[in-house]
Amino acid sequence: MKFQDKLIIKNEKEINMMSPLTWAYVGDSVYELYIRTYLSNTTNLNPHKMHVESIKYVKAGAQAKILKNLNLTDEEKDIVRRGRNTQNHHLPKNASIEEYAYSTGFEALIGFLYLNKKDERLSEILEECIRIAQN
Repeated sequence: MKFQDKLIIKNEKEINMMSPLTWAYVGDSVYELYIRTYLSNTTNLNPHKMHVESIKYVKAGAQAKILKNLNLTDEEKDIVRRGRNTQNHHLPKNASIEEYAYSTGFEALIGFLYLNKKDERLSEILEECIRIAQN
């Protein structure tokens, strides 16, 4: 049994009923882990410098830019919309309210795909995120 299989205990119907903020909560950690792993594998930076570099990918403004440049299906756009429009009651420190809303939508999409084990599509999107962020 794969590591990920041990973590996911809900079925698709239960996942679809979750709050988009729950998807975003999971998506935030999945995306952060992906970026940290990517930087560990592609750079020779020390941990502090990797952290500084990772901010370029994971800050709200970067996620909003990435999201606006992704080619998404209609279903994925709906997931993003649900995440973006969910009441959060959190005021961002280093981003506009619009950037924060879009980054929440981005993280909701990543979390939704991860929880539903849509690994191939998740990988495609994460790889595209790197390309977009580097431009």
